[in-house]
Amino acid sequence: MQMIEIAQLPGRYAPPPVKVGDKAIDEESIAREMQYHPAATADEAKLAAARALVVRELLRQRAVELGLLSADSRDEGEHDAAIATLLERELQVPEPEEEACRRFFDAEPERFSAPTRIAVRHILLAAAPDDAEARDAQYRLGETLLEELEAIPERFTEFAMRHSACPSKSEGGELGWLAQGQTVAELDRALQHLPEGLHDRPLASRYGWHLVSIDAREGGQRLPFEQVAERVRHTLREQATRRALRHYLLALEEEIGVEGIELDDNAAGSLMQ
Repeated sequence: MQMIEIAQLPGRYAPPPVKVGDKAIDEESIAREMQYHPAATADEAKLAAARALVVRELLRQRAVELGLLSADSRDEGEHDAAIATLLERELQVPEPEEEACRRFFDAEPERFSAPTRIAVRHILLAAAPDDAEARDAQYRLGETLLEELEAIPERFTEFAMRHSACPSKSEGGELGWLAQGQTVAELDRALQHLPEGLHDRPLASRYGWHLVSIDAREGGQRLPFEQVAERVRHTLREQATRRALRHYLLALEEEIGVEGIELDDNAAGSLMQ
């Protein structure tokens, strides 16, 4: 089978037509589907959209073959219900065994640990990303304040109330307990790796410079298996379903025939979202 290519070529080049059995999937349908498949480039989105429509058409044709759906049905709700019934009937997904669950649990300690939380105070010295002069000035101010804080840490609250551009200034810069992902991304990445105490240099973000003190850190301990057993089973069940669905789709591709595109190992992804 020929892989679809979305190339930027001069003249009247067009990608090969996509067909499932005798059913053609037109460019207009692919273009409408693209909105549901965000990607780094339009070409990648188009390829993902085409694959998703091929998967749906394979399943639709199989549902019609088994009498679960009339061939002339245009009702999306009927299509969804027929495909759900089809997969429930034809996919064989074994329930994860206890031993497999415990092996997976032992192999993925970070996945099944309590999230780390950190108690943070900060002073935001505001400066726009494109204002080099302001960022230089605020960085120098940050260095001056850090020197004073290293000598007299108790002045952090005072400096936050005087200098910080964050609403937390009224609380002496206290942000409370933060889990990963609860603050601006570039600051969040740095906070995860800092030791407790006052950090010795300003940290950059899109908002300016941050003087940061990590006052406490907790969490990260591994949870007992009994507490996460259902999560483990759900994860393994989902993995098994993806594998079974991938093999099922590849078998349908072989039986029904697909032209203009090949299904890859992630072909089942759109149905699992």
